[in-house]
Amino acid sequence: MNIVSDTNIFLAVALDEPEKEHIIQLTAETNIIAPEILPYEIGNALSALIKRKQITPDEALLVYEVTRMVPIRLIAIEIEQALKLAIEFNIYAYDAYFLQCARSLSCPLITLDKRMKQVAAELNIEVLE
Repeated sequence: MNIVSDTNIFLAVALDEPEKEHIIQLTAETNIIAPEILPYEIGNALSALIKRKQITPDEALLVYEVTRMVPIRLIAIEIEQALKLAIEFNIYAYDAYFLQCARSLSCPLITLDKRMKQVAAELNIEVLE
């Protein structure tokens, strides 16, 4: 089964968050897909954690390497369509990219973001929980 994974899923696993084991169970034997912006989003999130002194620079680099070990297919998405979603639902374009990816591929979405789950439901996108 193909699934679209949000950035927070990768970070939760790599940072050993409480949701890690459940995420691993949900994604076992799946093909993970994400918009091609995923590595940039991961880098941005890690730099934010460094700025907030939640992790060290060395930890950030290690976490980034862990996220790179996950087999994933990065794809281009229709930015204009994603922007329309962002406008319609008053969400960030970055979140809309993942929703548009799941929508265009007719794949379930996995995310820890409550608002993304709400919008996915409104768009009839299955959410793995």
